[in-house]
Amino acid sequence: MRLLVATNNPGKYRELREGLAPLGWELASLLDYPFKMPPEEGASFEDNAMLKAAFACRQTGLLTLADDSGLEVDALEGEPGVYSARFGGRKSDLERNIYLLERLKGVPAEKRTARFVAVLAVAHPQGFMQLFRGVTEGLILEAPRGENGFGYDPLFFVPEAGKTFAEMSLEEKAQYSHRGKALAELLEAYKDGFRIPEASSSE
Repeated sequence: MRLLVATNNPGKYRELREGLAPLGWELASLLDYPFKMPPEEGASFEDNAMLKAAFACRQTGLLTLADDSGLEVDALEGEPGVYSARFGGRKSDLERNIYLLERLKGVPAEKRTARFVAVLAVAHPQGFMQLFRGVTEGLILEAPRGENGFGYDPLFFVPEAGKTFAEMSLEEKAQYSHRGKALAELLEAYKDGFRIPEASSSE
């Protein structure tokens, strides 16, 4: 089975590649198919994941996996949400982390609750799609911790693990992260091989 992983984010691709390894599928990335992806204009993570998966599937004719994920901060009424990768118009992970800390300045620790959400959409050339969703609850720290990961990982503390995502190994993050949980659902769905589901989401 050949699967296109439709992301330009090297951190996401690495996590998805490691998570999909048990399936033994041959993976391709957008580096192999360097077409321009459509803008992420959906109102939800599901919308964006389906949009990207369907578009890349049509472009290549391959079974395609697309991810959309982001951070929801309760004190910011769910921001940055689907705008996590372009929060406040900032260009880099560091700038977005600084902006997030600025927005949360003065917010006490107990009110800095947040969650990471990931949605994986698998689009099949025959025209159907499956969605897998994972959520991890946590807290936004007042200063970054850890050198691993990407995005908001240094600020996102997982009480269950006692670490930020950036302090975790790849194996630990796979266990606790939103993307790891969505991947676990996907692996369960495909553990006996690929088959057309009886009921699925449409494009």
